[in-house]
Amino acid sequence: MEIRIGIQNVAREVVLESELSNAEVNELLSKAISEGTMLSLKDPKGREVLVPAAGIAYVEVGPEEARRVGFAQ
Repeated sequence: MEIRIGIQNVAREVVLESELSNAEVNELLSKAISEGTMLSLKDPKGREVLVPAAGIAYVEVGPEEARRVGFAQ
């Protein structure tokens, strides 16, 4: 799924793909905000994104669905 993170006072979003579920992302985000720590997310290629919880403006989590292959609708 795609995750978009808006950061305060920054024009660009942080966008990454993740294999986590919506519930797992919500849990990590809630924990980071309540503890005032870093939100740490990894993409399927092993890259890690760290965002200070205090600087997070919003998080948009895409739907949990598999990508379609082909041209059929």
